[in-house]
Amino acid sequence: MKKYFQRLGRSLMLPVAVLPAAAILMGIGYWIDPSGWGADSPVASFLIKAGGSIIDNIPILFAVGVALGMAKERDGSAALSGLVAFLVVTTLLSKDSVAMLQGIDVAKVDPAFGKIGNAFVGILSGIVASMMYNRFSQVKLPDFLAFFSGKRLVPIMTAVSMIVASVVLFFVWPAIFTGLVSFGTGMSKLGAFGAGLYGFFNRLLIPTGLHHALNSVFWFDVAGIDDIKNFWASKGEKGVTGMYQAGFFPVMMFGLPAAALAMIHTAKTRKKKQVASLMLAAGFASFFTGVTEPIEFAFMFVAPMLYLVHAVLTGLSLAIAAMFHWTAGFGFSAGFIDWFLSLKIPIANQPYMLIVQGLVFAVIYYFLFRFIITKFNLMTPGREEDDEDDEVSLAKGDSKFAVMAAQIYEGLGGDANVTAVDNCVTRLRMEVKDMKAVDQKKIKATGVPGINIVGPESIQVIVGTNVQFVADEIMKIRKKR
Repeated sequence: MKKYFQRLGRSLMLPVAVLPAAAILMGIGYWIDPSGWGADSPVASFLIKAGGSIIDNIPILFAVGVALGMAKERDGSAALSGLVAFLVVTTLLSKDSVAMLQGIDVAKVDPAFGKIGNAFVGILSGIVASMMYNRFSQVKLPDFLAFFSGKRLVPIMTAVSMIVASVVLFFVWPAIFTGLVSFGTGMSKLGAFGAGLYGFFNRLLIPTGLHHALNSVFWFDVAGIDDIKNFWASKGEKGVTGMYQAGFFPVMMFGLPAAALAMIHTAKTRKKKQVASLMLAAGFASFFTGVTEPIEFAFMFVAPMLYLVHAVLTGLSLAIAAMFHWTAGFGFSAGFIDWFLSLKIPIANQPYMLIVQGLVFAVIYYFLFRFIITKFNLMTPGREEDDEDDEVSLAKGDSKFAVMAAQIYEGLGGDANVTAVDNCVTRLRMEVKDMKAVDQKKIKATGVPGINIVGPESIQVIVGTNVQFVADEIMKIRKKR
């Protein structure tokens, strides 16, 4: 089950990666026309509407992305089936359709059906479509039906499956919707404390990939909160809309880079250069883009106490930002790019104070991390009990990814042991036959931030934002053999 949710989390990253485009377009649009929200400028209106076309269709992006990511092969028919699934269920369970089925006026239909086109249903559609692809993409029908064999059969079976799913959801969705609304409403009523709880559990769930499920409740239109969309559309209440995003900026822009600096300073002298090259790049990625995994996975498993402290500080940051009503928003993650673009969003409230808060959190992170690492002798990067300095020598230029990929692949056991290769935004996600055949020391010698064993046959290698290039080189190696 854990492995399944890991794959789901990876699949969700594909559509989530599209959101920065919306953030950039809407951010520039609101920058041009911060008061009229596009009404006073055709250019601003064009940009805002272009960004809204992405934000408004997040559920469809989830349906297509999850279907593609969860299928055993990244094939276009899987993505098409995800779209088919979403269209079937949202049409059959629209308020007009439900009113006709129940023989009542549209105004009397349960409000839950007015929210059927949400992220949850989008994810469900993608999952069903991927299951149909994995089951029917290789099925051969009799000759007179041969045209519909294989991949052509997948969208058809997906449509049939979603009809069945729609019948189930007809009875179940109102209860699910009510439960989600109650959960979200309950948390939102806790105000700053609720935002803090969300931030704490958001970080704790990162290792399992289940944080995406929690995020969907607060960031998207699953329980009616829809914090990301409402912020960029400048809807809601100033100082409140964005409260489930704002507190991440001080942590990702300042706290984690400061933690990276603490790990550099506490590394062994002869390993400081290697750790510095790794942590400085990771710190820059965290500050500029909000991609935190290269830093977090560097200490998540080797120093769980430190990661717990990080989760507590993240919750504290969200609580403080919410308490003082400092808000900013993001389309992808809480980095400088999104913070800068959100400055001119009318509903943003004192976003500059998040920088002040971030500077304070940088000091807290640095000294607290440094104290805990040295006090408890935690094995953060550069402090490992390893007498050999066997760092791999990487060539300059593009070939460095080929060299890195070759050593990682060899460390995984090569063709004899590796059964599947995939990647998300920052990690290689590999399936192997025998975990005992994996040489973690050889892999770590390439300078990767960390390794995460998620199951008896599943392993992740945290590479960073250049993971796509390393994954491509590994695929080239596999194709040559």
